[in-house]
Amino acid sequence: MTWSSALAPLRNRNFAWYFASRTTNTLGTMMANIALTFAVLDIDGRAVAIGQVLAAHTIPMILLLLWGGVLSDRFPRAVVLQASNIASALTQGVIAVLVLTGTAELWMVIVLSAVHGAVSAISMPAMAGMVPQLVAREQLQPANALLSLTRNGLTVLGPTVGALLVVTAGAGWALAIDALAWALAALCLTRVRIPPLERAASDSTIAELREGWTFFRRTTWLWVVVLGFGGLNAIHHGAIFTLGPVVAEDTIGRQGWGYVLSAEALGLLVMTVILLRVRLERPLLWGMLACASMSLPMLMLGLDPVLVALVVAAFVGGMGLEVFGMGWNLAMQENIDDHLLSRAYSYDMLGSFIAMPIGQLAWGPLGEVFGNDRVLVASGVAYAVICALVLCSRSVRTLPRAPVAPAATASGPTP
Repeated sequence: MTWSSALAPLRNRNFAWYFASRTTNTLGTMMANIALTFAVLDIDGRAVAIGQVLAAHTIPMILLLLWGGVLSDRFPRAVVLQASNIASALTQGVIAVLVLTGTAELWMVIVLSAVHGAVSAISMPAMAGMVPQLVAREQLQPANALLSLTRNGLTVLGPTVGALLVVTAGAGWALAIDALAWALAALCLTRVRIPPLERAASDSTIAELREGWTFFRRTTWLWVVVLGFGGLNAIHHGAIFTLGPVVAEDTIGRQGWGYVLSAEALGLLVMTVILLRVRLERPLLWGMLACASMSLPMLMLGLDPVLVALVVAAFVGGMGLEVFGMGWNLAMQENIDDHLLSRAYSYDMLGSFIAMPIGQLAWGPLGEVFGNDRVLVASGVAYAVICALVLCSRSVRTLPRAPVAPAATASGPTP
C-alpha cells in the first residue's frame, strides 16, 4: 500500500469533513476523560465515586444502544451525529460550569453523566456505520487508519495536557474545551452529503431489532468476539479506569498517570502508521492475539507500579488494541451490509459494554477488600485468558479479508 493510496480517502469531500468532525471532538474528549476523573476525586476522593460516575454514563448507554442502532439505520447517520454532538456539548458544558464555579456535587455529575451516556447510545452506532457510506471498499483500511491516526495522535497529547490543566488551571477548563469541541464537530458534519439508505417503509422498530438479532446470533465470529469483550471491557474499566487513578495517586502521581495514558495512545499511534502501509490479513486472529498485550499494564500496576515500566507496558498494550480495533472494523464493514451495519454494531456494543458497569462498580470495593495490587494482578491474568478462549473459535481464527470489488462496481461514493 503506497502513501498515495493511504491518503486517498481525504480527497473525498464527505470523508474529509467527517474526518474534521471526528478530529475536533477527539481533542476535547481525550482531555475531558482525565479531567472528569480527577474532578470526581476532588469532590469525593474514593474509587467508589469514580465507579459511580462511570457507571452512570455506561448504564443508560447500554439500555439505549439497540434503539440507537435502529435510528442510525433508519435516518441519515450524519444528521443523527449532528443532533447527538449538540446534546453532548450541552451536557459537558453544564458539568464544566459546575466544576469551574465550585458548585459541583457528586449527584449532579452522576445525573449529567447519565444524560451524556444516553446521547452516546445514539451517536456510537451512527459513527461506526458511517465509513462504508463515505469511501469505496478498497479504501476502508486506509480510511479507518486515518481516523485512528488523528484520534491516537491527539490522544498522545490529550491526557498529558488534560493532566497539566488539572494541576494548573483546574479540571473545569478541560471540560469546557470538550464542550466547545462537540459543538464544532456538529458544525463540520453539516458539510457531509450522503444519500439515505434504502429501507422498507413498513419496517417497525421491533422488526428491525429482530432482523439485527437474527443476523447477530447466526454469525459465529461476531457473537464469540462480542461475548469475550463483555468480560474484557469489564476488566479493563475496573482495573485501568477505576483502580488505576487511585493507585497512581499514591505512587506515580497524577502527572505520571497522564504519562501512562499518553504512552498507551502513542502505542496506538505507532501501530496506526504501520497499518496505513501494511494490509491486515486474518483481522480477528491477529487482533485478538495483539489485544492480549493489554494485560501487561494491569500486571505492572499490581506488581510494581514504577513509572518507566508502566509507560512501556501501556505502549505495548496500546499497539495491541489498535491491531484489534482495525481488525474488528474491517471484519464488520467488509462482511455486513450497510442497511444492517449500525444495528450489528449496536448489538456488538451492547454485548461488549453490558458488563462494564460491573467493572466500574465492583473493582473499587474488591480493591478495598482484597487489596488493589491483588485485584490488578488477577485482572491481568484473567484478561489474557479470555483472549485465548476467544481464539478457540475457528471462525475467529480463520475469518479472511473480503475480496475487493472491481473499481466499476465498488460500493461507496467516489471523490
